[in-house]
Amino acid sequence: MKFPKPQSLDTIAQILNCEFVGEPHFPILGINEIHVVQPGDIVFVDHPKYYDKALQSLATVILINKKVDCPIGKALLISEDPFRDFNKLTQHFNPFRAANAVIAESSKIGKHTVIQPNVFIGNNVVIGDDCVIHPNVAIYDNTIIGNNVTIHAGTVLGADAFYYKNRPEKFDKLLSGGNVVVQDNVDIGALCTIDKGVSASTIIGEGTKIDNQVHVGHDSVIGKRCLIASQVGIAGCVLIEDFVTIWGQVGITSGITIGEKAIISAQSGVSKSLEANKSYFGTPADEFRKKYKEIASIRLIPDIIEKLDKLT
Repeated sequence: MKFPKPQSLDTIAQILNCEFVGEPHFPILGINEIHVVQPGDIVFVDHPKYYDKALQSLATVILINKKVDCPIGKALLISEDPFRDFNKLTQHFNPFRAANAVIAESSKIGKHTVIQPNVFIGNNVVIGDDCVIHPNVAIYDNTIIGNNVTIHAGTVLGADAFYYKNRPEKFDKLLSGGNVVVQDNVDIGALCTIDKGVSASTIIGEGTKIDNQVHVGHDSVIGKRCLIASQVGIAGCVLIEDFVTIWGQVGITSGITIGEKAIISAQSGVSKSLEANKSYFGTPADEFRKKYKEIASIRLIPDIIEKLDKLT
C-alpha cells in the first residue's frame, strides 16, 4: 500500500508515538507485508524468529518490537506492538469509507459495460469496457477490473483478508489496505470470493477462467490463462504461474508457488510448491507417476501380510 505522498521517518514515528532509529527525514513510500515488500516500504515484525528475514528484506524501514542493529541504508521504528501499529498506519492512510450509494460516484465504468440489477460498486472502483457484471455482485473499494470481463451472480471482490493474530484475550484482525485487480478477458463464476490484499493486490491474470464457488485468498497472484474449477480453495500469498489447470475441490496452502502449466487433479491437497509442466494428484499432492506407484504398493500390503502370516 503506497501512501498518497512520501512520508518522513519522524512523521511516521509521531503517528505511532514510538522511537525511531535513522535520519528524521528518511523518506518512506508506503507499507507492505513481508511477502510483497518493496524498497521504500515499512514492514512489521514481532517475533525474533523472523527478525533477520525482515531486516534483510527489500523493506527500507522495519517496524520492530526490539532495538537491534540497523542495516546500512535502512531505518527502524521501535514499537511495543508492531501488529497494532501496522494496523494504525493502515487506518490512518487508508481508512474505511462507508458507501453512500449502490454505485459510488467515484467509480469509473467503461464503454458498453453492462451492470445488472442489485450490483454494489464501491469507492474508486474502475471497470473497463465490454464487461458484464451479473446481479448481486459486490465489488469493494479500489477494485480494478479490465476489459471484457464477465462476473456472475453473487461473487464478492475485495472482502477482507483472513489474517489474525492470536492474542490471549482474542483474535486480533490485521486490517486490509490492499485491493483486487482483475485483468482483461477474465471470466469469474457465481458465488466466488476473491479477498483483497493486506497491503498489496490480489491479482487474477489476463484470460484466466474461474468456475463457481472458488475462493482466492489475500495477496495471491494467479497468472494468465489459468483454468480453475469449482470449489477450489486458494489460501493467501499463493503464486500460481501462467497456464495452470486446477480441477475441483483442490485445497492450496498459503505462501507457495504452482509452476507454469502444472495440472492438479480434483480433491488434491497442495501443501508445498509444485514444479512447472507436471501433473499432480493426491493429498499431499505429488506427481502422478509417484502417486500411482504408492497406491500400487499399498494394494500389495494385504498379500504381503497374508504371506507373512503363513510363514509364522
